[in-house]
Amino acid sequence: MDNSHDEMNVSQPMRAGWRALMDVRLWVGLVLVVFQYYILMHPQPPLVQRPIHLLLALLLVFLWRPLDLPTLPKWLTRGIDFIAIAGTIGFAVYYWLSLPRIEQRIENVDPVFFQDLFFGILFVALLIEGVRRTTGMILVWVILGFLAYGAFAYVLPVGGFRGFGLEEYVEILLLTTSGVLGVTTETSVTFVFYFIAFGVVYAAIGGGKLFIDLAIRMVGRATGGSQKVAVVGSSLMGTISGSAVANVAAVGVFTIPLMRKSGVEGNRAAATEAIASTGGQLMPPVMGVAAFVMAELIGIPYAQIALAGVIPAVAYYVALYMLVDLNARKTGTGTLPAEAVDNVDPVLPRLHLLLPPIVLIGCMMMGYSAQTSAMYATVSCFPVAFIRRQDWINPRQVLEMIRDTGRQAAEIAVPIGAIGIIIAIAIQSNLALKFSSGLISVGGGTLAGSLLLIIAGCIIMGMGLPTVAAYIIGAVLYAPALQKLGVPQLTAHFFVMYYCVLSMVTPPVALAAYAAAGIARTSAWTTGWIAFQMSFVAFLIPFAFVADSALLFQGPLAGVLIASLGLFIPTGLWAVGLTGYFRRDLTWPDRILLMICGVAAIIAPTGSALWLAGNGVGVVFLALNWRYPAVSFGSLMPGGAPQPRVSQPTSIEG
Repeated sequence: MDNSHDEMNVSQPMRAGWRALMDVRLWVGLVLVVFQYYILMHPQPPLVQRPIHLLLALLLVFLWRPLDLPTLPKWLTRGIDFIAIAGTIGFAVYYWLSLPRIEQRIENVDPVFFQDLFFGILFVALLIEGVRRTTGMILVWVILGFLAYGAFAYVLPVGGFRGFGLEEYVEILLLTTSGVLGVTTETSVTFVFYFIAFGVVYAAIGGGKLFIDLAIRMVGRATGGSQKVAVVGSSLMGTISGSAVANVAAVGVFTIPLMRKSGVEGNRAAATEAIASTGGQLMPPVMGVAAFVMAELIGIPYAQIALAGVIPAVAYYVALYMLVDLNARKTGTGTLPAEAVDNVDPVLPRLHLLLPPIVLIGCMMMGYSAQTSAMYATVSCFPVAFIRRQDWINPRQVLEMIRDTGRQAAEIAVPIGAIGIIIAIAIQSNLALKFSSGLISVGGGTLAGSLLLIIAGCIIMGMGLPTVAAYIIGAVLYAPALQKLGVPQLTAHFFVMYYCVLSMVTPPVALAAYAAAGIARTSAWTTGWIAFQMSFVAFLIPFAFVADSALLFQGPLAGVLIASLGLFIPTGLWAVGLTGYFRRDLTWPDRILLMICGVAAIIAPTGSALWLAGNGVGVVFLALNWRYPAVSFGSLMPGGAPQPRVSQPTSIEG
């Protein structure tokens, strides 16, 4: 009896292992993984490595996300899936056989053959279906809108051009490196894959859990500790995960229940995690996919992008940390009981798990390329996992790493590859130049007017698009306008990216808020609006680096440090004003004064009179309130009287 039970216990993992080995998705993912590390050591021509990468990704999307339409019979949906997979393989065969001709042909000189037209239409259709399965219909409609513009723009009274014919379309989008096989796919091939692989492997060996436990140990005992754990844990996770939704999924399953148990209302708990995870797309060294695209678009090393992102990311999380601290003190919620901190697994025996991120940062500081640094960091995860017996990994876990790496890489590669269609049409039709000129005109030819229009545009686009998609469109349409108005190229692109990131918590389609609401089982709509209100605390940060590019690590270190101090102070003033609490409930005149000081110091150049006045008045006001809590700006106004106020449990939304 006991022997049979032991045999059953042994056979179950064996059967599970065999099932994993029989999964075709594992083998396609393995091909993608092997191919990516091969081209890292032995780079191939762009028209070789880009289509192979994209076709493997498209194949994985169809394998991982089968067609799910309840209105159709199952046999029909499976048939459509089979056709999609067969079409992808067929295109791969066509492209491989045509590759010598495609590599040697001269654009706009050599003819486009019938098979090019047939397979070009097929490939674009398959790519759009892959986008639909990974990101939904909004990006599909945007792509179709650009395709329609490219074909029928000649009928438009404003902003039109002669339009593209079918042969010209296929040549631009498929037979050159200007379209689908352009800069976006190159970003996925060159950067994105390797950081995804690192994130998957590092999370699998326990790195993500270590970050959460570190956060609990660091700030769990503080006032509002549960909310601070979400902020600190999400910022740490953001160093290896550049996806807001993935960050919510990894951290939120721990922090949202923790916040709710400490008395935080469900919608606010989900919103706190959503806004904290959204900042992960700004947090170096990995940042988000948009940052990799930025490096390619403006032609500077990714390490420089990561360095430029340090101060805005730190300012984002400092402002958010202050917001949750003040709100916790105001409402009396969110503080963890001592046993919740004491029950966390000891962190000290697991500190060796910090070695892979250290390897990543160290390699980038030593001058290695971003992808090589990510490779070394990924490789370092395996010996690190065997330092402690409890962390050992088994072959089954390695197979899961391969599967997850292939799936996550594919679900990013297909949409950003398809965005190459948008870039090609916008540039080839001269739409980008026309749009930037029109934007400046509508903004009254002023920088302030153009900035406000761009913010609105980024947030509206980002409501339904992934951050990278919104950023790429914004980079093509908006960044040139800022550059024409004298904003440096790097600053212009960071400005656009920052507000595209914040769109992840902007209703009606706030993807990070939706993910958090799903975990918390709360209203996605309410959660989204609370997260959007919380995002106001970091909303003005981009204006600061437009006013002073030292905040993007441009210029001497002394200037960077002074500008940083001049950013952290006004964001703190802004947080106090938004929350309405500083050792006591503040009157509206107090709050307005602090917010005016914060705005003035943020938008003014470092060292200017307005910058000094905003910071100085705000700091003096807080210092007086710390020493004399009963005194307020409102009491100095006509009819006012100094009266001490007792804090009442209210939320920031009120």
